[in-house]
Amino acid sequence: MIAPASVTRLYVPNDTAARSVGADAVAAATERWSREVGLSNGMLAQVVRNGSRGAAWLEPLLEIDTPEGRVGFANVTPKMVDEILGVGEPDLRHPSCIGVVDEFPWFRMQTRLTFARIGRIDPLSIDEYRAHGGMAGLERAITMHQAAIVQDVLDSGLRGRGGAAFPAGIKWRTVQQASSQTKYIVCNADEGDSGTFADRLLFEADPFLLIEGMAIAGIAVGAAQGYVYLRSEYPHAIHVFRQALAIARDKGLLGVSLLGSAHVFDIELRVGGGAYICGEETALLESLEGKRGQVRSKPPLPALEGLFGCPTVINNVLTLAAVPHILADGSPHYAGHGVDRSKGTMPFQLAGNVARGGLVELPFGISLRELMETFGAGTRSGRALRAVQVGGPLGAYLPSSQWDTPLTYEHFAAIGAMLGHGGIVMFDDTVDMAEQAQFAMEFCAHESCGKCTPCRLGSTRGVEVIQRLRQREKTRANWELLEELCETMELGSLCAMGGLTPMPVRSVMKHFSTDLLAPTGTPASAAVGEHSEVT
Repeated sequence: MIAPASVTRLYVPNDTAARSVGADAVAAATERWSREVGLSNGMLAQVVRNGSRGAAWLEPLLEIDTPEGRVGFANVTPKMVDEILGVGEPDLRHPSCIGVVDEFPWFRMQTRLTFARIGRIDPLSIDEYRAHGGMAGLERAITMHQAAIVQDVLDSGLRGRGGAAFPAGIKWRTVQQASSQTKYIVCNADEGDSGTFADRLLFEADPFLLIEGMAIAGIAVGAAQGYVYLRSEYPHAIHVFRQALAIARDKGLLGVSLLGSAHVFDIELRVGGGAYICGEETALLESLEGKRGQVRSKPPLPALEGLFGCPTVINNVLTLAAVPHILADGSPHYAGHGVDRSKGTMPFQLAGNVARGGLVELPFGISLRELMETFGAGTRSGRALRAVQVGGPLGAYLPSSQWDTPLTYEHFAAIGAMLGHGGIVMFDDTVDMAEQAQFAMEFCAHESCGKCTPCRLGSTRGVEVIQRLRQREKTRANWELLEELCETMELGSLCAMGGLTPMPVRSVMKHFSTDLLAPTGTPASAAVGEHSEVT
């Protein structure tokens, strides 16, 4: 039993997900209680707008300081605030009480390295950031030689937390060894994959972590300027990060003397225009330079000729945000998590038809089934789970026979799938998988930059072929045509936009062909088994 205590701090999340379900109204009710009830009972209650802890299914999550730790109350409404807070001693028997938040199983079972601070601190308090371990990585990096920092990142086994999963240290070393007076650090924050929200959560809950990671990268490769390319669909993240940049400059985390050292580094925020293709690194560079977002041919690689023709490190948010922990606690500690060549932790994001959606950070190696059952608790609809898409709109759809696959880069590649940015979208047994296959081609047709023929025309023809299959028109001929089209797009496209679009289509062809060959409008529940004969 938790012994109640006088309330000193009350925490109400200020991130987009919590605000979308009423957190602002809960905060207003809490402020009113503080003025009208708290003060009248001789108590000083400070309301802190913290970042979310990532459990979307518990929001709004009101937290209260007690001697035993912060106690949480889930799914709070404004009307519940007076019931919970009473006259100063929180009602720990209230139905919404989940106990001490750190001991709540959904949080306790996670291994949070990158997201260790989210929900614990005021996102815009640099003092709280320091008090919870922030700056330790940068302080160490300032004392190190460039090559030693790069070696630490190499030894950690950190790989890009995007589609390609390229070793971050190799990219850094290439830029560090490149001969150029000007180099850049570019953060790809154009988070557009379905079911992903880790970048947004970090911007809104722990923005100084990304700033610190980019500053370390700048020191490591000799870059004095960084750019963050943040998607326009995240207005609150943009607002918070702009404030964080101003505070960081004022406190010496950015500018002409990083933490009083001789190192110079600053960051400029650029907002994207809503194009999915700008998540591809070379299209992003084109957009940063004020051009149309189109894919560049390679070589040259961006590490040698990137932004404005200069050597450039391009990493996404999760990659750069992992760096401060590696520098602070050492590469062996980070590499001690995970399996094989999938080192460290991954922030998996549970979305779609899921009972307990949110961000779950764990070491690589847990199975997809265990993640969905232990943390996701099945579907929100209560119906049977039928398919899971991992890795965004270009990721494979996985049937139940593949849910025991360990969540690692190698294991997923072996089954023709990918982890991507860690988004996991769940579908119950009412899903029409033929519609999902068609959507993959439609998505590519809509978002293609148009530079290469296999992507630009192949996706349009792909929609037409799938529509003919769904109408059972010459199924064998159209099936073979779709297979050939997928091969052409995979091998002939300039970038992953066209090259990966066949992945979800092929997974439907392989595992859910009954849907693909059934007439349009046939309920998924009417399909028997996972395969159907092509005639």
